[in-house]
Amino acid sequence: MNPAVDDTCVMIDGPWSHRFVSANGTRFHVVEAGTGPLVLFLHGFPEFWYAWHHQLTAIADAGFRAVAVDLRGYGASDKPPRGYDGYTMAGDVAGLIRALGERTAYLVGAGYGGMIGWATAAFHPKQVRRLVVLGAAHPLRLRAALATDPRGQLIAARPVLKFQLPRFEHVLTRNNAALVGEYLAMWGGPAWVGTDEYRAYERCCREAMRIPQAAFCALETYRWAARSALRLQGYRFVKQLQRPILAPTLQLHGAQDTAVLPRTAQGSGRYAQAEYEWRLLPGVGHFPHLEQPELITGEILRWIKTG
Repeated sequence: MNPAVDDTCVMIDGPWSHRFVSANGTRFHVVEAGTGPLVLFLHGFPEFWYAWHHQLTAIADAGFRAVAVDLRGYGASDKPPRGYDGYTMAGDVAGLIRALGERTAYLVGAGYGGMIGWATAAFHPKQVRRLVVLGAAHPLRLRAALATDPRGQLIAARPVLKFQLPRFEHVLTRNNAALVGEYLAMWGGPAWVGTDEYRAYERCCREAMRIPQAAFCALETYRWAARSALRLQGYRFVKQLQRPILAPTLQLHGAQDTAVLPRTAQGSGRYAQAEYEWRLLPGVGHFPHLEQPELITGEILRWIKTG
């Protein structure tokens, strides 16, 4: 049996502070550093706030208030049984911006956090000053690619499609969440996977996923996406996502991303009405913020300092 794990495992010490913030009816664990305009970081799967540990300090040192959050259901944030639909997750982000005492924020999201970033910018446009997306297609672009690119994006999404299986969370956490490590290795760029830093990060993510209910909550986001496809709620979600993105958007994508294929992500620009920039990163996989942290920090700063 796996030894017990609690959420203290994500309370990692560093040049930042930990606290809890209530927003959208949920208590969130946030980690922050620095003062200035708010930059809010949204992690992906199978990660938690620590995905941004490189950027937190560097962005804070550049004169910004850098805040990384454990998304609903992850890390030390609340794990309610419901609320993993796209509407609520975007509402979480909008609520967090207000709960942190700000009216607007620069939003940076990776993987699933990037998809939440797209949705937040569409549903709550007045609160997103600028958007940076890493390793994530616009949700409608991903939806289209799953249908029109069966030999590409549909095959790439095969591991995630297994999340629809009942009780798959028990498979995810088996053997000290070994499958989490397999996902990180499968989706990460070869130059990063196998490094000492990768191994340390993998241990952290495996431990965080073994916090009670975390695996179930993480999978519920993907299950909602599939369940909603044939429901009225899903139809309304798709209609609302067709709103143009008004926030200037920078999209960074690894050329070796095997989870969200570059050709899938590149079509996202059609949804951006404001300034939009696409950059493909050679030799990088699905986790650019960890694989090339200095490059990504520089790109984030370049984008948020211009507006």
